Amino acid sequence: MLSSLWFPVTYGLVVFLLGMKLMEASLQRFAGPKLHEWLNKATSTPLKGMITSTGLTALLQSSTAVTVLTIGFANAGLLNYAGTLGIILGTNIGTTLTTELISLQIGQIAMPLFILSILVWTALVILYERIPSSLIKLRNRLEKTQFICFAFAGFSLILLGIRIMQSIGPPLQQLGVFQWFIEHASQSILWGILAGAALTALIHSSAAVIAMAMSLAVSGVMPPTVGVAIVIGSNVGTCVTALMAAVGSTQAGRFVAWAHLGLNISGAILFAPFISTLAAVSGLLATDPGSQIAHSQTIFNIVCSLLALPLCYLPVWRKESSA
Repeated sequence: MLSSLWFPVTYGLVVFLLGMKLMEASLQRFAGPKLHEWLNKATSTPLKGMITSTGLTALLQSSTAVTVLTIGFANAGLLNYAGTLGIILGTNIGTTLTTELISLQIGQIAMPLFILSILVWTALVILYERIPSSLIKLRNRLEKTQFICFAFAGFSLILLGIRIMQSIGPPLQQLGVFQWFIEHASQSILWGILAGAALTALIHSSAAVIAMAMSLAVSGVMPPTVGVAIVIGSNVGTCVTALMAAVGSTQAGRFVAWAHLGLNISGAILFAPFISTLAAVSGLLATDPGSQIAHSQTIFNIVCSLLALPLCYLPVWRKESSA
């Protein structure tokens, strides 16, 4: 039983870090004046960064994927500190769409995306070799496009690594880990927060943990208030993947990961005394306990991000980003 836990975690971590490094190296080689200019415009202020990442997270259905991308861009020197803070806040808002579209699993495209990236890269290499050396501009464009393929391949490996690590869910359930947490969470709101954080850190998917809480609430096994506490805890637990991605990163990459953790822990501490109120407000907008939990996540993340946004404009971040 233990091998069914440790092997997926270790193997998934290796694949994850390999993808992280491949994507980072590809971005560094591809990065040119136009990309740098676009990124600076998209994240020139924390507000723009928040709006950009909200849309991107909603599109990809994964706040983890966007956070990891942000760490990659930061490592490549393409983002300043203030911009990354805005991106982090945006991922927390964009991820709320995941609970509404819980059936969509972005990890399912990992292997097809990897295969497609390699096939396109191979075709580009063949084409590159057949173009006369006199056509320098065309050859340069093809070379840059090859780096894009490598970046997508690295990103697909990241998704694949996360999916492999998520496979420890059933063995954990057999060991009674889920049931143990749920029983304690039903007795204390604090246990609910800890359960959400711990389970999300273990299976690397806040969406999966929130979906479990929603289904238990609908079946009447779990009070909606405890489900809301699990939602808040999952917001903290999802930072673990970003911390993993920051292993061996530059100072900027580590800043993204630790800022993500700090902002999400602050939000959890802020809302912890008001979980019952949050559950009551979200209940007014819901027709069942499951949607009540989903609405509570949306309210929680939007309010926390808007409250933290002004802090992203402090002069200290501009000083740090230019250091």
